[in-house]
Amino acid sequence: MKVILKTDVKGLGKKGQVCEASDGYARNFLFPKGLAVEATSGNLNDLASKKANEEKKKEKEKQEAQALATKLSSLSVEIVTKSGEGGKLFGSVTNKEIAEALKAKYGIDVDRRKLELKEPIKALGTFNVHAKLHPEVTAQFQVHVKAS
Repeated sequence: MKVILKTDVKGLGKKGQVCEASDGYARNFLFPKGLAVEATSGNLNDLASKKANEEKKKEKEKQEAQALATKLSSLSVEIVTKSGEGGKLFGSVTNKEIAEALKAKYGIDVDRRKLELKEPIKALGTFNVHAKLHPEVTAQFQVHVKAS
């Protein structure tokens, strides 16, 4: 019997996959627990439309991330902090501070966990920061750290 899986089933397949299962296994285990539905023409059409909608949604998210990446790459963020002799900072500039500065100055809301620093910023100067906005889209912008 052909079934469409609603969730991942160990040893059978992943969610949304059309699989072949024995009649007894499908009727006595998969259907009562809500793990699968029978692969009728109506259910197959529903599956196809759900996959098409999901692809559209993913494509839209990618386009939004690309638009944000082009906007971010043209920006530079300025952070003013306390520093000691020789241009060393008291503490460091973190992802959270950079995200807050982006939101305050430009109104761009970027999650701090998406900002990637190779190492913490502990000195005055200009640094490049990468923002991983989407699995396929990254942006690079500059952060200027100045003394107060």
